[in-house]
Amino acid sequence: MAELEVEIVAADHFVWSGAAKMVKARTSDGEIGILPGHSPLLAILAEGELAIQPVSGDRIAVEVDGGFFSVDNNRVVIVADNAQLGGSVTAGIR
Repeated sequence: MAELEVEIVAADHFVWSGAAKMVKARTSDGEIGILPGHSPLLAILAEGELAIQPVSGDRIAVEVDGGFFSVDNNRVVIVADNAQLGGSVTAGIR
């Protein structure tokens, strides 16, 4: 099964990276869900919650204050102005 390679960074720090089944985010045009095989995309990230369903483990929530994200060849790169992992989640691999 295909999976997404996800990397999230904030302007001044690394946030999380790892393999995921799905990424859901709010853009300036509305909510979007990214699954493996998604067509290439570059979007402006709106303030709100970013949700990641990792390949293994529980859903990860990240609060972001805007930025942008790109999707290409099952790789999702999220660059946020500011980002904070929710709950007791620790930073993933880098």
